Amino acid sequence: MSARSRLVRWGALIAGCLLTTAACGGGPDGAGGGSTDSGTSSGVPDTAAIVQSVTKDAQLAAALPPQLTQAGSLNVGSNLQSAPNNFYASDGKTPVGFEVDIAKAIAAKLGLTVHYSDMPFGSLITSLASGRLDLTMAGMNDTKAREQQIDFVDYFTSGITIMVRKGNPDGITGADSLCGKTVAVVQGTSHQTFAAEQSTKCTQAGKPAVTVTATDSDSQNQNQLRTGRVNAILNDLPTAAYVSKNAGNGQFFEVVPGEPINGGPYGIGVNKNNPQLRDAVANALTALLQDGTYTKILDAWGIKQGALTKVTVNAGS
Repeated sequence: MSARSRLVRWGALIAGCLLTTAACGGGPDGAGGGSTDSGTSSGVPDTAAIVQSVTKDAQLAAALPPQLTQAGSLNVGSNLQSAPNNFYASDGKTPVGFEVDIAKAIAAKLGLTVHYSDMPFGSLITSLASGRLDLTMAGMNDTKAREQQIDFVDYFTSGITIMVRKGNPDGITGADSLCGKTVAVVQGTSHQTFAAEQSTKCTQAGKPAVTVTATDSDSQNQNQLRTGRVNAILNDLPTAAYVSKNAGNGQFFEVVPGEPINGGPYGIGVNKNNPQLRDAVANALTALLQDGTYTKILDAWGIKQGALTKVTVNAGS
C-alpha cells in the first residue's frame, strides 16, 4: 500500500465497532462476509448471500493451471489487519472484508475455495515469488516498481481522501480548501507527505499554510476531529468511507466528495511466471463485474466510490 497507513490502527477505526484481532495464521475459507459479525451494528455487513450466489464457470475454470485445479483451492496471502479491506471477525479467526469477499467470489467462479495465509505486508511479494502463495490481496498498490517483481490484476481504485465532521462545518471542498486549516495525518505516511506539499502550495499562492498534526494512530486523529481540534483527516479511500459509514452509526464523519487524490489501483498479485493464473483471475473478476457481483460487494461495504468499470492488468503508474 502506498501510504502504509493501514498498520495496526484498524482496531480503532470505528467508535462503536469492536473488531478484535487474534494470533496470525493461515485459516480456511470463511462463509461469506462473516457469520459471527453479520449485520451492520458491528460494521461488518452480511455478504454471505452475495458470495454464495457465485457459481462455477466451467470455461473459465478450464483455463486454470492444472495443479490448481487438482488442489481445489487458492492460497491467498494478506496482512489481515485493515478494515474494511481484510481483517478478522470477532471470533478472532474468520477473515472478513471486501477483499476477502472478492477473493472468495473469484475462487468460486473458478470452482475453487480460498485458504488465507496471514503474514507481514513486507513478506507478501517474496512469498509470492517463492511459490508459497498463489495470490496476494492486501490493499497493495499496483505500481511500475512492483510490476518488475510480480504481475497485478487490478480490482479497486484508491487514493487519499479528506474526512471531515458530519455536516462539514468548516466547508472543506477539496485539497485547495485546506489552506489555513488544521489537518491530522498518521506519522510517516504518504498522507503526511501530501499535506506538507499542499501546505507549500498554499503559501506559494499567498494563502495561509496547512497546519499538519501527525499522530501514531488513526484513532487519535478521529478523536481530534470529533472534538474540533482539527478540521480534517487525510486517509485512504476505503478506510475513510468505512469509518464515515459506521462511526457513531454514521453520525460522526463524512468524506468530502471528489476523486481520490493521487489515486491508483489496488492489485491482486500473481507470480510473473504464472500468466495462466493471472489471466484466469482477470477473466473471473471481469465476469463478476459484468454480472453485478463485484458492485454488490463494494456497495455492501460502502466503498463503491473505488469501483472499477473495467478489469485491468498491470495498469499502475
